Amino acid sequence: MTVVTGIQPISAGRRVKDRAVQALVYLAFAIAVVPLVSVLWLVIRNGLKRFDIEFLTHSMRNIGARDAGGGAYHAIIGTLEQVLLASLIAVPIGLLTAIYLVEYGNGGRLSRIVSFFVDVMTGVPSVVSGLFILAFWILALGMPFSGFAGALALSILMMPTVVRSAEEMLRLVPNELREASYALGVPKWRSIVKVVLPTAFTGIVTGVMLAVARVAGETAPLLLVVFSTDSINNDPFNGPQMGLPLYVFDQASRPNDTAIDRAWAGALTLILIIMLLNLVARLISWWRSPAKRG
Repeated sequence: MTVVTGIQPISAGRRVKDRAVQALVYLAFAIAVVPLVSVLWLVIRNGLKRFDIEFLTHSMRNIGARDAGGGAYHAIIGTLEQVLLASLIAVPIGLLTAIYLVEYGNGGRLSRIVSFFVDVMTGVPSVVSGLFILAFWILALGMPFSGFAGALALSILMMPTVVRSAEEMLRLVPNELREASYALGVPKWRSIVKVVLPTAFTGIVTGVMLAVARVAGETAPLLLVVFSTDSINNDPFNGPQMGLPLYVFDQASRPNDTAIDRAWAGALTLILIIMLLNLVARLISWWRSPAKRG
């Protein structure tokens, strides 16, 4: 009987196949990255022409379409307030829904219905959420056009992303952690709060940031329920309020180079805000990670 010892050498054919697959993976990665890099380069190159202190600290009040100067301060304030309000609405609801589906649903009829509607909401076009808020909040209830109405529309778009991302992160938490907590006599709700959620915290934060990035650039809902203004409006509950997507849309629709430069600068500002929010989320996740706390 022949005894095979040691590691058998890899055949030349397998080496060739391995190199070919690696080359295909790198090629696919390059093809996927090229459009992203080209878009970023185009936005940065054109946006830097008007990206300055004046642009970040001034509004468009009393600034004509062809006039030099002006900025997006009013739009920056509007976007931050609208996204913050939408997050305050969508994140708690989405997180509680995910906790129910994972921890309490147990494949029951209600959990299947909730999961079905979450899937349906995932594919809803953004303009539909704006039409819903327009019909219900503004026309039926008689509420004014405002930044808060826009936040309601954005929260509808955020919820399914938050639910699905949080649900996946909660399912990744090992059942052994739950069982160990139950064995110590800890109630289920307390086990979820003290064991499950901290373990899945990093992934949940990442999912929330994906949802924020998903809605921060939406224009259609804001056109329907927020309107636009050239003045600074710090009150999202009263009167029209500009947002960066609306600002870019408004300036890009004006046929002159001065407005087009402002539109590029607004797009660059929106990208930088999203990148900054993602950086803050990463720092929070790192600070709250189990390894860091340990």
